[in-house]
Amino acid sequence: MTDDQLLRYSRHILLDEIGVDGQQRLLDAHALVIGAGGLGSPVTLYLGTAGVGRLTIVDHDTVDVTNLQRQIAHDLARVGLPKAESAKRSIAAINPDVAVTALVQRADAAALDALVRDADVVLDCSDNFATRQAVNAACVAHRKPLVAGAAIGFDGQLSVYDVRDAASPCYACVFPPDATFEEVRCATMGVFAPLVGIVGSVQAAEALKLLAGVGRSLAGRLQMLDARTMEWTEIRMPRQPQCPVCAGRDR
Repeated sequence: MTDDQLLRYSRHILLDEIGVDGQQRLLDAHALVIGAGGLGSPVTLYLGTAGVGRLTIVDHDTVDVTNLQRQIAHDLARVGLPKAESAKRSIAAINPDVAVTALVQRADAAALDALVRDADVVLDCSDNFATRQAVNAACVAHRKPLVAGAAIGFDGQLSVYDVRDAASPCYACVFPPDATFEEVRCATMGVFAPLVGIVGSVQAAEALKLLAGVGRSLAGRLQMLDARTMEWTEIRMPRQPQCPVCAGRDR
């Protein structure tokens, strides 16, 4: 670690739980972020400022003026620019030492297989059920920890899905792939601006803890936030032995 890095990350290094060794683990790590919108904005910014050495950001969408109410990685001058590229520029303005790869594409199964294999942690900041299932399937296949979040209206939820732990469920254990439900989007339902910041910040915190080897993750626990009353609810989630995605993967 250079003198400049020791200074930049000094507030992390002062923490007994992180120290020089933990910060070095962050510098050596590679995080894959799916989505650079409301959740992806705080996720990418915090991972970049915290010194995660390599970030890969995947998002096929472009910045729209309606995004600026909550997607803090973007600004008015970048309307029309790919969100992945805009997030990359924001990170570079704060911490140019982070190696950021911006991929302007959809996170389909074929792309995810290679991307997840190369990552140390995956953060799902997408906004649709199909992508979440595809990300989870790739994480299970390559035994990579997944930090997944969601936010709509005033309601948020997040958890860590880590099949390296035999007791921890995957995303499909909790939200079965064949479940039928009405998918809602911010464009039609709206979203409380700070909600995505809260959920995304916790996602970043969970990823940093996993990479630095600090504390206990949210694996096996689903946290839900009602921002109307600012109340958190937590439920325990076991591995489902008949899960079509992760059953038998720990053997």
